[in-house]
Amino acid sequence: MVPCPNLRATIMSSLPLRWRTTGLRIARFIVLEISVEPNEEGDGYHLCRLSGEVDAYTVGEFRETLGGIDNVRWLIIDLSEVPFMDSAGLGALIGAIRRVRESEGDVAVVSNTAGLNKLLHTTGFDRIVPVTESLEEALRALAGE
Repeated sequence: MVPCPNLRATIMSSLPLRWRTTGLRIARFIVLEISVEPNEEGDGYHLCRLSGEVDAYTVGEFRETLGGIDNVRWLIIDLSEVPFMDSAGLGALIGAIRRVRESEGDVAVVSNTAGLNKLLHTTGFDRIVPVTESLEEALRALAGE
């Protein structure tokens, strides 16, 4: 058997950008940035911003962060910088909605990514919480405007 010198380059070039090589192994970057900020203007909402993919590899951090949010009037989850979410991410979102609503709060989601919006619509997620394209629209939806 004669080794093909371009085989490895061909395999690597066909992988999504979120994959890379480490030695002879291929490892996945697991990057999800999450920030939770209370609104300083007194509107009574907390803003949870995510940046990165929400999937089986990153959902634990997402669940842990959302689990630490207690007694908020409104929670706005900004998914504008989330290019991909799988069923584990949807499950974490539904769990957060349940916890916030159990404490008499409410949730809205901001998403302006076509693929993610399609997922949220197809799964019926947009029927249980408002899904908007901007923070301002989310605030209006939570205020009942």
